[in-house]
Amino acid sequence: MKEINLPEIVAEVTEAHDNYEQALTDNNIEVLNELFWNTSHTLRYGISENLYGHDQISSFRRSRSTNNLERKINKVIITTYGKDFATANLEFLRTATGRIGRQSQTWMRTIDGWRIVSAHVSILLNEE
Repeated sequence: MKEINLPEIVAEVTEAHDNYEQALTDNNIEVLNELFWNTSHTLRYGISENLYGHDQISSFRRSRSTNNLERKINKVIITTYGKDFATANLEFLRTATGRIGRQSQTWMRTIDGWRIVSAHVSILLNEE
């Protein structure tokens, strides 16, 4: 059975995840592109887009609006499975709109370091 949440692996993934978060709010496209596994197998489901492969994800990053990128992280849960696989799930609040969102990422250790192999972002609908 794989060891869950080895402290040194959690620290590595947390650092990679924190780098991603900083690059996201800074709109640092170079770092964002670097942290996604550069292959056609990578995917990202966004608020209004389904992106298949690193090329589509990279193209989206270059063309998206830089408005409303600021967010407050409410909760982050990082779970590692052995030494080469992890998930990062977080809940955030869009500071400009007050809307709550969720983000899930699957991370894998590659020869280039930790990379996101799958990601999903969603915004909760307003309750009425």
